[in-house]
Amino acid sequence: MNEKESLFSPKNLKLITEPIGTNNPITVLVLGICSALAVTVKLEPSIVMALSVMAVLAMSNVAISLLRNLIPPRIRIIVQLVVIATMVILVDQVLKAYAYDVSKQLSVFVGLIITNCIIMGRLEAFALGNKPWPSFLDGIGNAAGYGMILIIVAFFRELLGSGTIMGWEIMEKLGLYKIGYVNNGLMILPPMALITLGIIIWVQRARNKELIDVS
Repeated sequence: MNEKESLFSPKNLKLITEPIGTNNPITVLVLGICSALAVTVKLEPSIVMALSVMAVLAMSNVAISLLRNLIPPRIRIIVQLVVIATMVILVDQVLKAYAYDVSKQLSVFVGLIITNCIIMGRLEAFALGNKPWPSFLDGIGNAAGYGMILIIVAFFRELLGSGTIMGWEIMEKLGLYKIGYVNNGLMILPPMALITLGIIIWVQRARNKELIDVS
């Protein structure tokens, strides 16, 4: 019982909940925006990207935490990049084996997870100074916060831009085309990803005034 309480203590649970809300890596810390703009035209690739980042970040955090007392400070960035690159290659191979079509849609963006500043930031700020279990939770939490924003942006872009969700014709089934609704082609262009993300940031900060002071 004591072991479970320590594993899922309020302090540890905050490592998951805070990045989803008040310490979100995209909307609060403004990290990882490039992929949030690049892969959110459709919902399915966004979900896969979110899961890929979660796997890479959680595994990389644990690996760096286990090695933290063995890594010379002068080469820590190189070691971190090697660990991240290894995890990304593993995830990329899994995607090619089991989700090849989605892997083709994501194209080079899976490989660019290596340069995702959220991952490097968490390795530097957390994994190097904490034990494996908290580091694992920190990776899951930050990746979940990142993925949540990707999924929200992709949901509205695909729905309003293509009239579909996960390939299912939603607008047509609702009969909106018959009353004159036309898909908004701007939603599938990169600028609308930035505008949608800006709206999400505005709504979040309007609901939580403390975030204004943080920024």
